Amino acid sequence: MTTSLSFPDPSPGTRNSHGFHEPSAGQPAPRSVPASPSQATALVELAAAAELWHAADGAAYATIEVENWREHWRLRSRPFAQWLAARHFATCGGAPHTAALADALGVLEARARFDGAERRVFSRVAGHEEQIYLDLGDQQWRAVAIGPGRWSVVERPPVRFRRARAVLALPEPKAGRSLNLLRRFVNVADDDWALVAAWLVAALRPTGPYPILFLHGEQGSGKSTQARVLRSLIDPNSAPLRAGPREAHDLALAANNSWVIALDNLSRLPGWLSDALCRLSTGGGFATRTLYENEEETIFDAQRPVLVTGIEDLASRSDLLDRALVVHLPSIAPDRRRAESDFWREFHECRPWLVGALVEAVATALARLPDVRLPKLPRLADFAQWATAAEPALGCENGEFAQLYARHKETVDLFAIESSPISLPLIKMARVGPWRGTASQLLAALEQKALAAERRRSDWPRGLAQLSGLLRRLAPILRTFNILVEFTRGDGSDRQRMINVRHASDAAVKAP
Repeated sequence: MTTSLSFPDPSPGTRNSHGFHEPSAGQPAPRSVPASPSQATALVELAAAAELWHAADGAAYATIEVENWREHWRLRSRPFAQWLAARHFATCGGAPHTAALADALGVLEARARFDGAERRVFSRVAGHEEQIYLDLGDQQWRAVAIGPGRWSVVERPPVRFRRARAVLALPEPKAGRSLNLLRRFVNVADDDWALVAAWLVAALRPTGPYPILFLHGEQGSGKSTQARVLRSLIDPNSAPLRAGPREAHDLALAANNSWVIALDNLSRLPGWLSDALCRLSTGGGFATRTLYENEEETIFDAQRPVLVTGIEDLASRSDLLDRALVVHLPSIAPDRRRAESDFWREFHECRPWLVGALVEAVATALARLPDVRLPKLPRLADFAQWATAAEPALGCENGEFAQLYARHKETVDLFAIESSPISLPLIKMARVGPWRGTASQLLAALEQKALAAERRRSDWPRGLAQLSGLLRRLAPILRTFNILVEFTRGDGSDRQRMINVRHASDAAVKAP
């Protein structure tokens, strides 16, 4: 049987905006109440005003009513602990002891995990019943509800957003301007504008895959400024641009605490980071040991919009380029430069209309998406269909984006071929005629075909495993140039692994 606790009203005093009592002016603050079993029990009962629940990964949450809106916090977060401590202060007339608060949170976490319902939790963007919800990040926890051809600001969204400490608020969107207004604040060539705008609209899809936007340009071309502008229209953050992560765990934490990942001024892209960005683009988990645990494992599984800036072309591996939008920013003429203070003042004045134009573009895409039919589905087909549906908002004619994206893909594929040390020797071999052999035989043949400068490159394969990895990454792009790389088994008793290299017009070499 549950015993209900009754607490006196700590008058005189006033109630603050959260409904908690505050002492009157001149009244001494109550002394901290010593820790005791009854104090922890009181805290647990005070938390009955909150709805306890858990996410699919077992993380415990609480939903609390504050005036006329709802807030959703992890039980182990500082905001929830402060809310609970404030209720104790208002009801009991004293601050709870740290040990009692910790004991109460442990009980509440168990209740949330084992008695509470399992619910989905989102960061910034959510999908629910054919609508997209964009968390405004404001104090009232409002969101923009976007449906086919329509959008509105809602006070109590039906989805549950969680907020990391660095999340900042978006302005309330205003209608009446087109996304073309953004061209005043981004430095891109006319041919690349639709790619940048398409990345921006795609970043408000609740599920990926998402293309990775690479912004390249010489010093002073506005790469970092443009990255700040783009992120501030989707997922503003107190640290909008980050340096390159030191390990995959750092990238996973960033993805867990924000919607957009913006890496600024990178000088190189190591192989592990290239692979990690591929997983963020199209989906894949990051596993790490749970802090202060020896055997527990924490899994981060997320898809996120990513943008990367750098002077040099950073993406060279074919699998990353296959997921990339590579935009080279033109240099800014001296007579076109603006004072940074003037630039940001004008941008923040236009920002509500820019956010409004962005959500209008998403509403347009939702309305047109069921009727989109692409004659040929490219890599990241969902993104291509989404951008095609948003064409009116991107300033494109019907079918124009698919053509633009195809031309961009050809350019990126050519760069991938030029970036690989073995692609040109492979093409030379295929032009001579079909070739078949083992991996060791192929490596020897490539060394004969390659130039000395190619063999001296640091990424030239030094072993068979490295060669196999390069071949498998290159094979999809080589097919677009009619060069086929096929992995088969020999016909002998040992069934040795064999590799075929040939032009698409040639017949395969049969095993002897």
